[in-house]
Amino acid sequence: MPSEAAAHADFATILRYAQVWEDADILMEGLDIQPDDICLSIASAGDNALAMLAKGPRKVVAIDLNPSQLACLELRVAAFRHLERNDVLALIGSMADGARRPRLYAEVRGSLSETARAFWDARPEWIARGIGHAGKFENYFRLFRERIMPLVHSRQTIDALLLPRDIEARRTFYSHRWDTWRWRVLFHVFFSRAMMGALGRDPSFFRYVEGSVAEKILARTRHALTELAPAENPYLQWILTGRHGSSLPYYLREENFESIRQNLDRLEWHRGPLEDFLGGHPVGTFSKFNLSDIFEYLSEETSDGIFRLLADFARPGGRLAYWNMLAPRQPPASLAGRVTALNDLSSRLHAQDKAFFYSAFHVEEFR
Repeated sequence: MPSEAAAHADFATILRYAQVWEDADILMEGLDIQPDDICLSIASAGDNALAMLAKGPRKVVAIDLNPSQLACLELRVAAFRHLERNDVLALIGSMADGARRPRLYAEVRGSLSETARAFWDARPEWIARGIGHAGKFENYFRLFRERIMPLVHSRQTIDALLLPRDIEARRTFYSHRWDTWRWRVLFHVFFSRAMMGALGRDPSFFRYVEGSVAEKILARTRHALTELAPAENPYLQWILTGRHGSSLPYYLREENFESIRQNLDRLEWHRGPLEDFLGGHPVGTFSKFNLSDIFEYLSEETSDGIFRLLADFARPGGRLAYWNMLAPRQPPASLAGRVTALNDLSSRLHAQDKAFFYSAFHVEEFR
C-alpha cells in the first residue's frame, strides 16, 4: 500500500530526528505494557522503542519508512549492548565528553549491520558531536539556541529558568523575567509555519494544519515553563543548552538501563509503511501501539483508513497511543463500537507532557 507521507516528503535520505521528541513517561503510563504484550512502535531515533523494553514485554517491533532512522536505533542498540551507561550518555551527547566518542563508536561498530555501519562510518562528525545532535530537527533547535536565544535572554537568565522552583515561583519568573516582547516576537518568527517548514520539519508536514503554528506552540511552551518544572524536563534542557542537564529521558535513566539491556533480544526493526507491515501479520498479533505523531502528516481520509486497519488487526483489550501536534486526528465515528477513547487518562497525561509542543495526546483501547 503506498504511503501518503512518503509521497510528499523525503523519508529515504534525510535524518529528520536524531532523538525522539515524545515523552516516554506518559507513553509508558498510557500503554500500560504487560509481559504478554507484543508492541508495535514507530522507530524514529529509537528512544521510545527502547523505553518500551524496560517494561519487559514479550516483543517490541519498531518500523520506519526512513533507513536513517533505523540506523539511529541500531546504533543505540549496539551501545546498550556493549557500553556502560555513562559511555552511552557520552555517545548520545547527553554529557559534554566529546573526546572519547570516536573510540566508543569503534567499540560498537563491529556489531552493526553493513548498512548501519556504512551510514555511521560516512559521518564521523556526527559521532564526534554526539549522535543526538545529528538530525534536521535537532539542528533547528541548535539554531534557536545559538542564534535566537542570545537576542532574547542572557545565559544567566536561561540558567536561572532551569533552576528548581515551585509552581508559583515558576509563574512569577516567567511573567517578570522571561515573557519579554523580544521573546514573543522572535518566537513567532522562528516557530512560524514558513521557518519550521524550511529549517525544521518538512513543509508537507503542515499540509493539514490550520491557524497560527507559532501561537499554538507558544501556548504549550508557556505551560511547560510554568505548570511543569524546567529543571525536570530533558527536552527543554536540550533545546536551551544542547545537553540533557539535570534530567534524562526515560530510556537513559539509571533505573531503566539494565532492564533495557537485558531485553534487547526482544526488539526487532523493519523498514516500510505501517499499513503494509501490519497487514502482513495475523489478526491479534499486536496488543500495544506507539504511533508517534504519524497522523500529523496524513489526510483525514488516510488516517481513518489506518485507524480501521488497527481496529481490524489489534488484539482485543490492546491500547493505542499517539500524539497530535497541530492537525487534530482521532478514530472515525464508525469505529465507536470497536475503539474506546480513554479521554480522562489522555487529558491527564497530556497535562504532564514534557515534550510540550503537542496539542494533544491520545490513548485508545480496542474492543
